[in-house]
Amino acid sequence: MRRLRTLILAGVLGLTGAAGALAAGDAPVPPAQEWSHGGVNSPFSMFKTFDRASLQRGFQVYKEVCSACHSMDLLAYRNLEEIGFTEEEVKAIAAQYEIQDKTPNDQGELVTRPGIPADHFKNPFPNKQAAAAANNGKAPPDLSLIVKARSHHEDYIYALLTGYAEAPADHPVPEGTYYNKYFPGHAIAMAPPIYPDGITYGDGTKATVEQQAKDVTTFLAWAAEPHLESRRQTGIMVMLFLVVFAGLMYAAKRRVWADAH
Repeated sequence: MRRLRTLILAGVLGLTGAAGALAAGDAPVPPAQEWSHGGVNSPFSMFKTFDRASLQRGFQVYKEVCSACHSMDLLAYRNLEEIGFTEEEVKAIAAQYEIQDKTPNDQGELVTRPGIPADHFKNPFPNKQAAAAANNGKAPPDLSLIVKARSHHEDYIYALLTGYAEAPADHPVPEGTYYNKYFPGHAIAMAPPIYPDGITYGDGTKATVEQQAKDVTTFLAWAAEPHLESRRQTGIMVMLFLVVFAGLMYAAKRRVWADAH
């Protein structure tokens, strides 16, 4: 049922633009959320890191819900080791997928095989035309960089996922669309992609809508900036070097001027 539900969505997360909206319009600014990593575009989060448990739960939400419609072409299964999965776990995850080899066999046929860590995430559709045909004429966007592609970044993704509600009496929505507080025009063609206890977390965390939205958004933020932590660590080292260097230069200056007098 979950796969059927997601396959009929025009694009989980409502990131396909204004299609399905009553009219183009400004949605409310999404409320700011607290993120363990501080946000992919925050200049004040040098010492913050991704929550590995949340990243792994977020991958589970993507795998069980979003991946039926959305690709993540820039990620390979081996990248999952960076969020805390072991090498053996990654091999097991990759092996769940049938991957078509790009190189023909001796008979000139393209064969399928179990996935390996070096493979990129399997696309749910063989091509964009098939993706569009299965989603009301609009191919769902790739989610690899989706967090960076939206204004307000993580906050918007989280707000959209949790923004479904009953339409107010003074704002009816067309048949086949759903009211969402944070979607431009408030009428979105996509059904709510996540539900309370829609999945069962492996670590026992209660799968509320808010928890699933927070976890999958965290995972998508990491996917958009997988080297965020290493870049921040490099920045910290550079800052420390500059502080020490400035101290040495100041001490040298004082010594030179002391000898001059």
